Amino acid sequence: MSIQIDLLFHMTSSKKNLSSILYLVAPCYSNVERRQAGSPSVIVIGGGFSGIAAARALRDASFQVVVLESRDRLGGRVYTDYSFGFPVDLGASWLHGVCKQNPLAPLIGRLGLPLYRTSGDNSVLYDHDLESYALFDMDGNQVPQELVTKVGEAFESVLEESNKVREEYKEDMSITKAFSIVFERRPELRLEGLAHKVLQWYLCRMEGWFAADADTISLKCWDQEELLPGGHGLMVRGYLPVINTLAKGLDIRLSHRVTKIVRRYNGVKVTVEDGRTFTADAAIVAVPLGVLKSNSIKFEPRLPEWKEAAIADLGVGIENKIVLHFEKVFWPNVEFLGVVAESSYECSYFLNLHKATGHSVLVYMPAGKLAQDIEKLSDEAAANFAFMQLKKILPDASAPIQYLVSRWGTDVNSLGSYSYDTVGKPHDLYERLRIPVDNLFFAGEATSVLYPGSVHGAFSTGLMAAEDCRMRVLERYGELDLFQPVMGEETSVSVPLLISRI
Repeated sequence: MSIQIDLLFHMTSSKKNLSSILYLVAPCYSNVERRQAGSPSVIVIGGGFSGIAAARALRDASFQVVVLESRDRLGGRVYTDYSFGFPVDLGASWLHGVCKQNPLAPLIGRLGLPLYRTSGDNSVLYDHDLESYALFDMDGNQVPQELVTKVGEAFESVLEESNKVREEYKEDMSITKAFSIVFERRPELRLEGLAHKVLQWYLCRMEGWFAADADTISLKCWDQEELLPGGHGLMVRGYLPVINTLAKGLDIRLSHRVTKIVRRYNGVKVTVEDGRTFTADAAIVAVPLGVLKSNSIKFEPRLPEWKEAAIADLGVGIENKIVLHFEKVFWPNVEFLGVVAESSYECSYFLNLHKATGHSVLVYMPAGKLAQDIEKLSDEAAANFAFMQLKKILPDASAPIQYLVSRWGTDVNSLGSYSYDTVGKPHDLYERLRIPVDNLFFAGEATSVLYPGSVHGAFSTGLMAAEDCRMRVLERYGELDLFQPVMGEETSVSVPLLISRI
């Protein structure tokens, strides 16, 4: 099932794709201090996918660019670990939408990176094909596949009925509340016994998609993101080769935690933790939503109220990975092992990396409240918790020889995994977070209206922020040429008029 994205189909259309700017890649030049004096300058804050994409685009547009990254590594919530002797992604690991419309496709294709397609379906529910599940109850008995399929269809019916509830009620509500209304109206959908437990497992998988519990997820907005065609592809060799390629030749300062951003009419001044300052014409803020929520970066003057409200009101969820490396494979040859239970909190699932990579690895993936609770444990205790879940379904399981534990919720550099729509808040908060403030520009998955919570969403917003920044700075310099292609684009661009009322 391993596949590679074939770029041949994309070459003729890539000029129309925003990502085509990247691989007009120029040779590497010297660091920002040695660049031509007086040329436009930008500080990019955050060395994740969106920040590096923005820096790459501006660097290739002959801007002076410096990237300030708080960690001692690049990638942000993309983190490929090699301590097992082979790559394992502790953060993002899928390309959601294996197709030419995905802005990351040309880059991954050029690098020749293999993907393992875990699904040809684009549903939030089935990011793995149903036949690739093996579900078990707490006693280790496998759930018949016919029941898994039947309950999956019932869950789809519950979602369809929830959509009717959404249309009837003016006020927003949580997914949990909508389900309770559906079960009151359609008691036959309120399953019992083992079927109820399987239904809870489907809800658990849905919560994993948003990294949040169903009682906090907005009914009105949960399905507003755009799902690209082509299904979901696991990055077999991890995402690190992609981020390293984008970062080549950039001036990147690791372990530079930004504490203050001062914007003035003629530029920005950025202060890092040790007191050093950096100045430039503009800055792109590409830090995670959780970091913005923490107020660990002070803005002078303060950001407008509408921007602060967007930061406060957008949800940020937690999904972690507990990676267990075994001496040999002792589990079924399926992509997902699942534990069904009375509540979604008690349910769990393991990704089988052996099927995709050939390595004897299972990845336990808790989300929401469960992920928060597990983060309170030590790494050893967390790994043991995951192993005990595995022992429930496979009593003869051998102990892991190595383990890795992610902690995206308590990591001060992320404070969450990715964004989602909370109850009662509008979906346009993503756009509000993206809109520039003077010479500050914003990027990251939480600024993507179409693809929030995804790597390609982060990537595309980095490119958009770079283009917005380039236009604004060159306008100030008086060097903006309206008759030149926009950042590599050769098609006409529809530009809305900026209109206000007195």
